[in-house]
Amino acid sequence: MKRTFFIIFFIASIFILDACASKTATPTAVVLVEPVIVDTPTSAAASCSSIIAQPTEAPNAASYFPPVSSADFSFGPADAPVTIVEYCDFQAEGCRNMAAVIGELMRNHDDLRFVFRPLPLIDILDKSDKAVLAALAADEQGKFWEMYDLLFVKYDEWTILKPDAFNAWVVKESAALGLDAEKLQAAINADKTAASMRLRYDAAKKLSIPAVPLILINGSLQPPYVIDYQSMSDAVGLIALGKKQFTQCPPFSVNPQKQYIATLHTEKGDIVMQLFADKAPLAVNSFVFLARQGWFEGVTFHRVIPGFMAQAGDPSGTGNGNPGYFFNNEINDLKFDKPGMVGMANSGLNTNGSQFFITYAPAAHLDGGYTIFGQVISGLDVAEKLTPRDPAQGAVLSPGDKILSVDVEEK
Repeated sequence: MKRTFFIIFFIASIFILDACASKTATPTAVVLVEPVIVDTPTSAAASCSSIIAQPTEAPNAASYFPPVSSADFSFGPADAPVTIVEYCDFQAEGCRNMAAVIGELMRNHDDLRFVFRPLPLIDILDKSDKAVLAALAADEQGKFWEMYDLLFVKYDEWTILKPDAFNAWVVKESAALGLDAEKLQAAINADKTAASMRLRYDAAKKLSIPAVPLILINGSLQPPYVIDYQSMSDAVGLIALGKKQFTQCPPFSVNPQKQYIATLHTEKGDIVMQLFADKAPLAVNSFVFLARQGWFEGVTFHRVIPGFMAQAGDPSGTGNGNPGYFFNNEINDLKFDKPGMVGMANSGLNTNGSQFFITYAPAAHLDGGYTIFGQVISGLDVAEKLTPRDPAQGAVLSPGDKILSVDVEEK
């Protein structure tokens, strides 16, 4: 069962430990790169190429930082495609803010593991070491994550206390966590707990960590400018996408002489589309293949611009994902001359993948640049009710409406 994180959302800030510290490895962020075509088109009529596209990568085995071990405080599936490691304490404002970001990520991504490495800011913040001791002591009773939540949720209460009042406060609050107060107090005072804290502090000090929060994604150090919620969510989504991508083009199985009707079952209702297998066989073939493979299930309409169009088809939710192959444009006599036309989104000539869009109005400027492979025959009003969101604006976005499933009928 996934643990609930109760912290409200903040944008992360940074707590500088040592302005002169520069001994860490060169920061490596998860970034987009151009896809590489690795095979040749399948045919002249239906040109398709499988691709290799980062950042759908495995954990960085050559990381400067130690790998996750049984000694770490870990939450989430051990075999998750994405692991976020955070070095932080409990008293720094930036660490409190990052806890909110992590909580939001855990709520919105199922295949994610979070590892927290407590780093007490000894001689920098007055109760940082005491808070870490409390968390380590709570772990003696199997309640580390409960103490983690308590310290961040009630951050404003305990950070204003005098240092000598902290232990009494945390022992009192521990009752609501199901902790044995006497055992907790004893563990806080135990030499073993202090030694454990010092061991973690010394290990982090050897890494010359310059600031907290310090974030790793699959072992790669993330610069401060990409540890906001949206940047991290995009990175998680793109890496997790690697488990779903295909390594070759789909077999060609549609019959251009037949009719194909696709029904998108969305959170807002059904959208029924007629697909033009005779006009755009490659696009229809890919769409039908992906639909029957469950590719679109749970995928959001990640870009919805009122008066223009609604776009979906990327399981990463970033607008940068693809199914592991690209296919050519198919320009035909159809035009974007009315609402409800269904086209393939692309990032340039012959880079069609899984993303598609539904127009809300005529869009003549799209003619000739995007394959039209269908039209909405029922449910255009449903499409027009989809939640507006524009990733290009750079703001924190509300969740997009999901496609629950897609049915394709062949006549």
